[in-house]
Amino acid sequence: MSINKIDPITLTQELVRCASVTPADAGAQAILRKTLTPLGFTCHDLPFGNIQNLFARRGTHGPHLCFCGHTDVVPSGDPHLWRFDPFSATIDQGLIYGRGTADMKANIACFVSAISLFLSENPAFTGSLSLLITGDEEAEAIHGTIKVLQQLEEQKQLADVWLVGEPSNPEALGDEIKIGRRGSLSGTLIVEGVQGHVAYPDRADNPLPHLITLLSALDQMVFDQGSDHFPATNLEIVSIDVGNPADNVIPARGSARFNVRFNDQWTAATLTDRIRACLDNTGRAYSLTTSSNAESFLTKPGPFTDLVAAAVEKVTGRKPRLSTSGGTSDARFVSRYGPVVECGLINSTIHKVDEYVAIDDLHRLTTIYQQILKLYFQG
Repeated sequence: MSINKIDPITLTQELVRCASVTPADAGAQAILRKTLTPLGFTCHDLPFGNIQNLFARRGTHGPHLCFCGHTDVVPSGDPHLWRFDPFSATIDQGLIYGRGTADMKANIACFVSAISLFLSENPAFTGSLSLLITGDEEAEAIHGTIKVLQQLEEQKQLADVWLVGEPSNPEALGDEIKIGRRGSLSGTLIVEGVQGHVAYPDRADNPLPHLITLLSALDQMVFDQGSDHFPATNLEIVSIDVGNPADNVIPARGSARFNVRFNDQWTAATLTDRIRACLDNTGRAYSLTTSSNAESFLTKPGPFTDLVAAAVEKVTGRKPRLSTSGGTSDARFVSRYGPVVECGLINSTIHKVDEYVAIDDLHRLTTIYQQILKLYFQG
């Protein structure tokens, strides 16, 4: 079959012009279906809840490489603060501006372009290529990649290796690829007291000194010294709330919220136990609730991480660091099913006003992805 070569610039603009703020799709995945079908892909719409997901596959035999990404974006905020309309995908001085350019519609466009180039050069290709594209990465991530993966497992369509197109570089292409991520645990700490007048403290019980003692203990905790591929676990207090507008009233309750980013020495359960033990040692009464939707994970350096790093180095001339930095991503779900590496554009403008990508970087990332396909399927 004749393969049309896909321009990553044009496809990026088409995708960015869809205002697909979670959970809206706004036509973004329809554009991908329209683009992938002529390349020989069979496309499956996999909606869960109010989220649109897409799984597209070409081929039925191994080896099988799957690219994972998301078409949903965070809100743009006040559009008047932007240099150009955030969903216009305006090109100015070699940059494409728009919400979701770097995170991560341009990354998807580059991979689709790379596929078209790879297939045009390899018309007898017999392996399997697939794309798992969700509309639920930027929000709760409960109706997206995690559910599609469960269905793919049931259908025996899981890939051998996985490439996630998150923007992985702090400053320039070739800086980093990500081979893991820290876990995330959030906690809410509450101390109850007895409300009263500040002039009669003996008739009240101020919860705030107790809360301060508890938070001080948390702030001084040393969880670990890091591990081979992860930095040390850290806890950050993010909010202290009393709800007391008066300066002559002892409040009845004080609460605080914190978040812990933890490495591979912990699970959410063991971390919660450690935090409770620390709080118990203060001798102060408290209540604590914790939640986590992200355990830490690691793809140990090996053949696939080496392959991706080699592709990056061949194109950029820079050997990328094998990093586990940054927040959470859908790679945490994918890691349960096989080796996964995150490789994409520069992340310095993601979620910001005037988010942008450089056109030169789109061409180079397309070449990196094309090189990954060559190395994986041809050796």
